[in-house]
Amino acid sequence: MPAREPARWWTLVLAVAGGVLTRLAFPAPGWWGTAFLGVALLYLALRRDSARWNALVGLLWGLAFVAPLITWADEAVGQVPWLALSTLEASYFALFGAAWAWARRGNSVWRSVGLQVLVFTILFVATEELAAAWPFGGFPWGRLAFSQADSPLAALASLGGTPLLTGAVVAVGVLLARILLAARRLEIGRLVIATSVVAAFVVVGLLIPLDTQAQTGTLRVGAVQGNVPGVGLDAFGQRQAVLDNHVAGTMALLDQVEPGELDLVLWPENGTDIDPQVDQTAAGLIDGAAQAVGAPMLVGTVEYPPSGGRYNTAVLWEPGVGVTATYTKQHPAPFAEYIPLRSLVRPFSSAVDLVTRDMLPGDEPGYIPLDSERLGRTVGIGDVICFEVAYDGIVRGAVQAGGEVLVVQTNNASFGVSDESTQQLAMSRIRAIEHGRATVQISTVGVSAVIEPNGVVSQQTGLFTAEQMVATLPLRDTLTPATRLGSWPAWIIDALAVCVVVAGAAGAHRVRRSDRIETAA
Repeated sequence: MPAREPARWWTLVLAVAGGVLTRLAFPAPGWWGTAFLGVALLYLALRRDSARWNALVGLLWGLAFVAPLITWADEAVGQVPWLALSTLEASYFALFGAAWAWARRGNSVWRSVGLQVLVFTILFVATEELAAAWPFGGFPWGRLAFSQADSPLAALASLGGTPLLTGAVVAVGVLLARILLAARRLEIGRLVIATSVVAAFVVVGLLIPLDTQAQTGTLRVGAVQGNVPGVGLDAFGQRQAVLDNHVAGTMALLDQVEPGELDLVLWPENGTDIDPQVDQTAAGLIDGAAQAVGAPMLVGTVEYPPSGGRYNTAVLWEPGVGVTATYTKQHPAPFAEYIPLRSLVRPFSSAVDLVTRDMLPGDEPGYIPLDSERLGRTVGIGDVICFEVAYDGIVRGAVQAGGEVLVVQTNNASFGVSDESTQQLAMSRIRAIEHGRATVQISTVGVSAVIEPNGVVSQQTGLFTAEQMVATLPLRDTLTPATRLGSWPAWIIDALAVCVVVAGAAGAHRVRRSDRIETAA
């Protein structure tokens, strides 16, 4: 009997179910294992030979995954922008579906299960890389790697960063699908091989050492989550109240430590939307708090240059001195912190007019030199602001510049009571593993957390609460293989993806369509 392609309706069911399962791997609920199942269903759904049909399958999988993942965008900017962003991100998986159909047609790929696993994985990782870079600097929020903070595979991030970790998730997912097919066909040899490879991934992940020991001393920090008066887009309407909350939170640290015991106090992004470099009242409040605790403070604030626009900035405030170092956010969020194509976008959402001054990008890595009298040297603080934690190069640049710890300053107030903050925390945990750095995520409203270099959360705050954390962070200066390799893994995967698609399309004429269907069925 000739082989048949899977029914069209069945591939659509598999796609939607797979997308939903993949969403569940991310916080909340954060069931990391469902990412493997989601990829497995996507692989099974893409067994028809038509590139156009597979594009539709990929689009539906992407929508079922991304739209529920970023519902917080609806909370922040409205339903139309949320749907537009979800559709844009899903379109990358439509491209992936078509690319897989073309690549699989090659004479070598359709014959080899091993090559199918490899090629599928390469194309998926390359798709993530494209989504992370284009347009407007990309949006890498849904990387599969970010769902794996509690997974036995998480340590792979220290070897090859998010591309390797995502690749491992995809490979395991495809292998699970092949295990199902082999079991149905009673192909015992393939069943044993696929199961063994899945087990090998888990064992390798568990055996990778993640060192958490201090190498260059320790840093005693206090982190202040001050909270804001409201929720949503109007949360920062009372700028003075937000500043006062963080000053009060800094003073509350003295319930846990004595003056002078802290090396650094951390405030979140937008801890003060009143620039203390030009406003003497704000400067006095911040300096008073710094002198009371006897420690410099890393303060999230804004700057308004005379030429126009604004900067999202972190300033290091030394008590009695003022600003001694700064970092400016390199990747402002499009359609949130600045509005591209403003006249074209306005008919779809009036929220664009809430951004009256576009945010400008900084051009230096997130490195803050902290002169520590206790340690007798300059300590490198790696700093990234808010969504920058999702971008490989920005976080890596902060570590390569000399960051011995990582700080993620963020403001989650605009996203209400949603999963946005815990999803961001999962990213910070993966970055801690990737670069072997203790990490503090400090938010205006939560969730804030202290993270060990192995990704384990040692302290965590609630959402929309005023809380403080005090922690001793291990300082580390060795670079993980992932940090040393930099962007090379991603570039290599991108090049391989182009090659396998071109080779598959070029070789398709040598393979009968019925043979390709038999392999896919």
